[in-house]
Amino acid sequence: MRHHDLIIVGTGSGNSIADERFADLDVAIIEEGTFGGTCLNVGCIPTKMFVHTADLAAGTRGSSRFGVDSHVDQVRWPDLRDRIFGRIDPIAEAGRRYRQTADNITLYAERACFVGHKQLRLASGDTISGDRFVLAAGSRAVIPDVPGLAELHPHTSDTVMRIEELPASMAILGGGIVAAEMAHVFGSLGVTVTVVNRSPGLLRAEDGDVSARFTELAGAKWDLRLSRVVAKAEATDGGLRLHLADALGLPDPVPVDVDMLLVATGRVPNSDTLHVDKTGVVIHADGRVVADAHQRTTVEGIYALGDLSNEWQLKHVANLEARAVQHNLLHEDHPVEADHRFVPHAVFSNPQVAGVGHTEEALRASNTPYVSKTQPYADIAYGWA
Repeated sequence: MRHHDLIIVGTGSGNSIADERFADLDVAIIEEGTFGGTCLNVGCIPTKMFVHTADLAAGTRGSSRFGVDSHVDQVRWPDLRDRIFGRIDPIAEAGRRYRQTADNITLYAERACFVGHKQLRLASGDTISGDRFVLAAGSRAVIPDVPGLAELHPHTSDTVMRIEELPASMAILGGGIVAAEMAHVFGSLGVTVTVVNRSPGLLRAEDGDVSARFTELAGAKWDLRLSRVVAKAEATDGGLRLHLADALGLPDPVPVDVDMLLVATGRVPNSDTLHVDKTGVVIHADGRVVADAHQRTTVEGIYALGDLSNEWQLKHVANLEARAVQHNLLHEDHPVEADHRFVPHAVFSNPQVAGVGHTEEALRASNTPYVSKTQPYADIAYGWA
């Protein structure tokens, strides 16, 4: 059994840890997927590049009332897609090559899971062990347990940005950030979008006023099926059909017929596929690895960060935690904490939404005194424009 001083599982934010200060250690990096993690390959970076293009297309609609006559002649999806991933894919490959050529780093490009205390079994059958571990294995998209849904092989945010051609119509399951951003992208590029959400509004994690206003504006652009769940899914000639029902299980009389389906109902941590229980690491009820303020798990010498352990699933939070883990690996006697008090977030849809801190609803629920101010965007100069 080969032994390493440090084993890092995942190459998202975890990949930034092993810099020149770790040159005297025997380091292993494990990555079963595309090098660079979720944000670089299927998350925040490509989505924002798609959003920029969508904003250009959306900006032509209604431009005549501003004295500018403009329109979209054609959306060349392959050119659009290839421009974006032509920039991203070489970065991922360069990152892999950089780690492969490092003298003190062994790169295992395969799946691994714990089989004992600080022991990992690789997909190749080999077992490796380590003194210290950084678990940064991220999360994966969830496919709801709906009759017929899995058989349709629906897209998730991991796959939908690399489709071969734009569909005429798309249904999106979910009402959170991914759903809002992807509805904006594909809707702006000419796809007829239907959003199916079990809640009565979109972006329900935002302040109630923000969620309500966003839902109102979204309803003018997309077909919203709110307070609805998918009771059954089935293939049709050239497309698919979703049978919807309300919260009481009463079926909608008219199904949703579309060419493509995107499931954006959330992500779950990869703690189960990593079998962290085999090494004694404790997890929360939702699958997140339990980590303290120093990003230490319940097992000495094992740290966790990012989507695997925190509740935000945001790249900048994972980066913050990676910096704390890096310091604590180098200075175990003087550990630092990852400060999660003020976590900003943004939704790159149309309109854009941003926030930091607690919502009004959360403050009221905790009986926390607060002052609020509502300023309609239309009442400021940019809004007048």
